[in-house]
Amino acid sequence: MPSPGSPSGRIVALGGGSGLAVLLRGLKHHVGREVIDLKAVVTMADDGGSSGRLRRELGVLPPGDVRNCIVALADDEDQLARLFQYRFANGGGLSGHSFGNLFLTALTGITGDFYQAILTAESILSVRGKIYPATLNDVRLQARGVSGAIYSGESAVGLSGEMLETVSLEPANVAAFPPAVEALRRADLILLGPGSLYTSILPNLLIAGIRRALEESQAPVVLVTNLMTQPGETDGMDAVAHLDAIERHVGSRLVDRMLVNTAPLPSAVVTNYGDAGAIPVRVDQAEITRRGVELVGADLLAPGELIRHDPACLAAALVPLIGERRRREIATELAEERDG
Repeated sequence: MPSPGSPSGRIVALGGGSGLAVLLRGLKHHVGREVIDLKAVVTMADDGGSSGRLRRELGVLPPGDVRNCIVALADDEDQLARLFQYRFANGGGLSGHSFGNLFLTALTGITGDFYQAILTAESILSVRGKIYPATLNDVRLQARGVSGAIYSGESAVGLSGEMLETVSLEPANVAAFPPAVEALRRADLILLGPGSLYTSILPNLLIAGIRRALEESQAPVVLVTNLMTQPGETDGMDAVAHLDAIERHVGSRLVDRMLVNTAPLPSAVVTNYGDAGAIPVRVDQAEITRRGVELVGADLLAPGELIRHDPACLAAALVPLIGERRRREIATELAEERDG
């Protein structure tokens, strides 16, 4: 068995947006110790802001979520990483674009390959981990609400303002990025979220190759539960409803565990969020357990005036789950040796 603090497992995190970056920011400090390697599989459905403009104007894959992950994994976030996050405030066509997005777009043009652009950026910022796009195909997110309304594009889906019956990708049969599939198959721990349910987490799972790799993997799949609902996207949804949405789209028993926050949320801050339409994600422990999903609770709340996950607390709660699997594997191997 590995000694305390020694490398013991591989983690793969799926998602997008700021939630995945927060998770990676905490986990990177365990790479080379409890974590052999850390990989992120990032959605390619973003069509808003700078990424959306670059997609429409230049026909490139959306760089924004990848940029956030590169910065989160950077060895020194206070120097070159700040440059990657710099956003132009004016300048006609430059206004609203981040330097990192433009840099990745330029590298894609030079190398002719989006993944080569990612590799180059990873090298420049000395990241502790690997970042894989879920697919190299051009995809669009689409959803149908309970009203029957159709929402096209990630931005529209995220602002639907109603419960969503289904979300899908256009085209539906896109190929998964092979290194992402291989990473999932070799993983010792797979993480979903935190982040936007319909626009960051599910777009990865809707890719058939990604979904099959998750089903074939022996690694436990952990859903990192959001702290607050997202106005316009998950209004009023509790943790069970989040689980329902995943199972409705990719089948039951994909999620083995749910990580939930046990720290009390400041009432005054919750009230402020309520004014903007966000409420705490309620956790029905009995119902989640009845579904066969194990609950893992921890204090995950970051200090400050915003309700956010703390990167270090997330990592502290998740990294030990690798060790649990390793201990089970070793026990199984010992039992087989004893019986054989």
